[in-house]
Amino acid sequence: MRADATVTPFRIDISETALVDLAERLSRAPLQQPGRVNELLDLWRQGFDWREWEARLNTHPQFTTEIDGQRIHFLHVRSAERDTFPLILTHGWPGTVVEYLDVIAPLTAQGFDLVIPSIPGFAFSGPASGWNRYRTARAWAELMRRLGYESYGAVGNDVGATISLELGREDPEHVTGIHVTQIFSLPADPHDAGDLIGDDHERLERSTAFIQEHGAYLRLHATRPDTLAPALTDSPVGLLGWNAQLLESVDPAFALANITIYWLTGTGASAIRFYHEDARVSRPGGPTSRPVGLAEFTGDFFASIRRFAHRDHTSIVSWNTYPGGGHYAAHQAPSVLAQDITGFFRSLAHTATA
Repeated sequence: MRADATVTPFRIDISETALVDLAERLSRAPLQQPGRVNELLDLWRQGFDWREWEARLNTHPQFTTEIDGQRIHFLHVRSAERDTFPLILTHGWPGTVVEYLDVIAPLTAQGFDLVIPSIPGFAFSGPASGWNRYRTARAWAELMRRLGYESYGAVGNDVGATISLELGREDPEHVTGIHVTQIFSLPADPHDAGDLIGDDHERLERSTAFIQEHGAYLRLHATRPDTLAPALTDSPVGLLGWNAQLLESVDPAFALANITIYWLTGTGASAIRFYHEDARVSRPGGPTSRPVGLAEFTGDFFASIRRFAHRDHTSIVSWNTYPGGGHYAAHQAPSVLAQDITGFFRSLAHTATA
């Protein structure tokens, strides 16, 4: 995995040719039916400025390095505080590193160094194949070793939550704790739900309803991603329509920033193949054991279920529920999330020194 340990500075610089091509494709696209996609398409054509987001991303130090044969892109933002502690923050789908831009300032102000990578096959890490949560967790462990961090914490949302939890299993000697915004633990058998207590029945009903009503993308990604891949790489409106289904609750500019990155990097198809690879890999047996903290938001479309979460993770030491927010809490409720992350890792440090 250490064939080339070079870490190279990186700066986003999308060519004007690529932006003109995108604009021309959007200009030829017919208007959709009234609704969210039409609203986003109209803004993408007339009011969205990619260069503003490019400049915002470029205010932060970025790098690339090769791990396990794949280019890995990441932001590496160091705190100005004297005593620092590193965190690696992992986004989900259809998000990108843009998810975490709003928590960079509050977390670095609290003394955290931040490593924010693009998942292999996503965004500026470029197209990839054969990657899943476990291989990614191993790559993240190598990335943090390569950056010189002896101990660190993991933070994740959506797919990034699953990667972060596996990182704790993969690198337990160095991962002090894992903070996530969802724990995707569900019944292994229908009979498992028969004796749920407290509000776990309601949580299960909410999560099940989401999967039944909005989860078609999960099934397609896991089973037949290549049937959709051409639309995601050939048509920006096809990409918009598909990715926007899980960006309904966020502001349009944030949604388009993430979607535009997938288009400009040509990773719309390889990102959904991640689910396909993940569904086919053998999974490690037994629960995780590193300390876990959960900050859930009532505005999220998924509800973590306590009984099954504790079944899969034996050391959940913090579970806080906040009103509002949403699935992209780092963007929708950044101050609340940053405060919870800070409290969780400080409590672990206090426990370790007590």
